[in-house]
Amino acid sequence: MYRTLFKSSILFAFFMAMCATLFAQRQMEKLNRGMIAMRQGTDSVYVGWRLLGTEPDDISFNLYRKTGTKEAIKLNKLPITKSTNYIDTQVDFAFSQAYFTKAILQGIEQAASKLFVLPANVASKQYLEIDLKTISGYTPNDMSIGDLDGDGEYDLVLHQAGRGRDNASNGFTDPPIFQAYKLDGTFLWQINLGKNIREGAHYTQFIVYDLDGDGIAEFACKTADGTVDGKGKVIGDSTKNWVNKNGKILDGPEFFTIFSGKTGEALSTTAYLPARGDISGWGGKGGNGKNDFTGNRVDRFNACVAYLDGIRPSIIMCRGYYGRTVLAAWDWRDGKLTSRWVFDTKDGDNPYAGMGNHGLSVADVDSDGKDEIVYGAMVVDDDGKGLYTTGLRHGDALHVSDLDPDNPGLEVFGVHEIEEGTKGFGAAVYDAKTGKILWKGSEDEDVGRGVADNIDKTRTGAQMWWAGSNGLFDMKGNRVGEQPRSTNFLIYWDDDLSRELLDGNHIDKYNGGRLFTANGYLSNNGTKSTPALSADLFGDWREEVIFRSYDNKSLRIYTTIIPTQHRTYTLMHDPQYRLSIAWQNIGYNQPPHTGFYFGNGMKKAPKPNIILVEQKK
Repeated sequence: MYRTLFKSSILFAFFMAMCATLFAQRQMEKLNRGMIAMRQGTDSVYVGWRLLGTEPDDISFNLYRKTGTKEAIKLNKLPITKSTNYIDTQVDFAFSQAYFTKAILQGIEQAASKLFVLPANVASKQYLEIDLKTISGYTPNDMSIGDLDGDGEYDLVLHQAGRGRDNASNGFTDPPIFQAYKLDGTFLWQINLGKNIREGAHYTQFIVYDLDGDGIAEFACKTADGTVDGKGKVIGDSTKNWVNKNGKILDGPEFFTIFSGKTGEALSTTAYLPARGDISGWGGKGGNGKNDFTGNRVDRFNACVAYLDGIRPSIIMCRGYYGRTVLAAWDWRDGKLTSRWVFDTKDGDNPYAGMGNHGLSVADVDSDGKDEIVYGAMVVDDDGKGLYTTGLRHGDALHVSDLDPDNPGLEVFGVHEIEEGTKGFGAAVYDAKTGKILWKGSEDEDVGRGVADNIDKTRTGAQMWWAGSNGLFDMKGNRVGEQPRSTNFLIYWDDDLSRELLDGNHIDKYNGGRLFTANGYLSNNGTKSTPALSADLFGDWREEVIFRSYDNKSLRIYTTIIPTQHRTYTLMHDPQYRLSIAWQNIGYNQPPHTGFYFGNGMKKAPKPNIILVEQKK
């Protein structure tokens, strides 16, 4: 009898665990309508707004305009059902124009959205401009976003970068500085990481996300002695200087800090996991060798957010990818920071060693409702154990989505370095669930860049291309067109479902020419030519892009003003896409991707299993 009860209890527990996974809802930020209005030419205005991922399919909208002091008028004759944008014609720009929308549910108009106001006599433009609190010798660099005050709008966190150095180079750097702004340009706070954090692309990986479900995003990164938070409080010992004669920082304590997104105040600080340990044990020439004593390999960092329990987000701070690789998962709950698990390859004999990337991706690769970390040529499961490794070794670019609708689930496309003394494939596609290699090419060629997404609007499924590919290929390796000029970034910008090429400060259509140029504004990170940020920040599902001014005194957030008849919920309510925005600034910046096939010939976007969290009073 006891044995039967024992078996029954195990089965019941397993059943309950499965139910919890099946019905669990991810906590995600509650957003407002994200109204945006931009003047088009002499007498018209483009207006866009959000459809939320939790809203029913039969929702429709009425759009209103308030001119000057006059009463608001409804612009549409019939409820708007086919899109979440509108072209308002014959506008009198001598007066201010305020736009708002009201959703219609079961025939009943809901409350009005927040207004978006176009001032009187506004010029034709398609951007919001944010004046920066400038710092002498510093340049606006990578950014991230989060709702820092719980008002349903995204706020901006900017990395102000001074003099930097690559890990492989000696030399002194300036302290990394972070600033927070609202979309209207209001300055919120500044955090100075101090002299004991080196400046450079591989050192400071930062995360902005609502980690504890209180409706307000936190800011998190590696810190050290002398870091000053947003309220002027010093972390550690401000008198310590751990910078050596070569300008590197290979001694002294390393910390991990959670900051308040609202004020920049340090909320909790603990020891960074993992510690440096033996700095020669992080991989050298050829990947696994213990021959790097310069601090090049030990200070290679990544970071991300993942829903490891399927409900609440955890933050993962990572170190190493050429040889030893460590991922440390943390939970920020009820004002306490706790370690969830640590994945550590330890040495070069581990099959997961040397499989990392200059970035990462986060996706539910096995469809169990919980996220995995795709770390280049390997995947770490939600429980902190290795799921599989492909053996393809280290790489510079990574793309994860349903790239091939003919293959069930998600796929991973990446490019790989073929270092001296090694052999392999410079580009490959593998099944995200199993690690099975579906296609591989550029044998024994070192490939530094590559992209995959649906950019050919005449074809269904993603296309891939890479440096030296000499063509555009489908996901099965068939050449289907000429290689695009850009192998850098992507953006949803025009009226169709395929994606456009974002390179430098301009946007091009594959086989369609130039669509947009941000004159007078610049991209970042040298020849990588990446934006400060590109994401679906407001308006409908198309993406915005942020560039810096030539004089580094301002940012511009550019948005499309092209109407579309395609309607889908905001990409920010697709969990994989939203997590992609959280890691976009990491390492070699990569464009975000959805957790389902998005492109020409796509099926209706699946409803996300999410619950929206409001600010706790």
